[in-house]
Amino acid sequence: MSGGGSGPVSGGGAGPVSGGGAGPVSGGGSGPVSGGRPGPVSGGGAGDAALAFPGATGVTLLDVYDWVAPDGLRGGSAHIHLASTEGYLILRGAGRLQTLGAQGFREEPLRPGDCLWFTPGTVHRLVNEDGQLQILVIMQNAGLPEAGDCVLTFPPAILADPARYAAAASLAAPPRDSGDGIEDGDGAAGDGLAAAARRRRDLAIEGFAALRARVERAGPAALGPFLAAAVRLTAFRVPDWRGRWQGQAAAVAARTAGQLRGIQTLCTADLRSGTVLRAGRPPGPPSYGMCGRLTTYDLAPSRAAGHHPPAW
Repeated sequence: MSGGGSGPVSGGGAGPVSGGGAGPVSGGGSGPVSGGRPGPVSGGGAGDAALAFPGATGVTLLDVYDWVAPDGLRGGSAHIHLASTEGYLILRGAGRLQTLGAQGFREEPLRPGDCLWFTPGTVHRLVNEDGQLQILVIMQNAGLPEAGDCVLTFPPAILADPARYAAAASLAAPPRDSGDGIEDGDGAAGDGLAAAARRRRDLAIEGFAALRARVERAGPAALGPFLAAAVRLTAFRVPDWRGRWQGQAAAVAARTAGQLRGIQTLCTADLRSGTVLRAGRPPGPPSYGMCGRLTTYDLAPSRAAGHHPPAW
């Protein structure tokens, strides 16, 4: 889904290479990644774990693009996540989820009320059949997709060059008179960000079509070169990802272990801090993500309203 615009992925191979990389979704829809180097890890510690959103997951409302792709289908960019499972609850509209993975090429119908999820390494693409497809995206390891846990299915020559990948994944505004028929002002395609998101989507679909053909011809093993390229592009990010995971999802799991020990020993200390939190409504218009327009909820405990320390 991934998952705002893709920010720079700097790196490839064992060490960093200046340039940018992909990462949006907060939640499947991927959210923006800013800067070429990983930023500071937010959250962490027992206090944040006690107040984290369930499972330290991310929540995003995704309105899937209705732009027509080069293959005639409407929808978003094909991509993978390397360390995060992504889940969908379909709210409205009709569509399909196209995937490439251990079972080869598959298509799953999407209708209101459907719930499905896919694990890391699954190449996925959303198809918006009626122009109304809206999805609630639940993303494992909140913060990782925004920190670059996402690689688009660009053609192999681009995947092999971190600098070219960074340029292709960027949502930098294009020239106004680009001559490609995509409006850069107000209109159906929107402003410069919309035009850049559409170009990025089209390039990912070009690579996806070729990758799908190879998988249908040679089986799932044909995904090997793409997966290897994705790992090379993102390996340098692992220390940052590990810090985020330890401060969020792992900390939440460790807190549960402590809660179980407390219950077993008849201790009520953890239960005395029960409270309710509320995330603020996302400000501003939806951002441009890999799959569509993203309304991403900021679930950081430090910014949630309604928490009051217990008085007893």
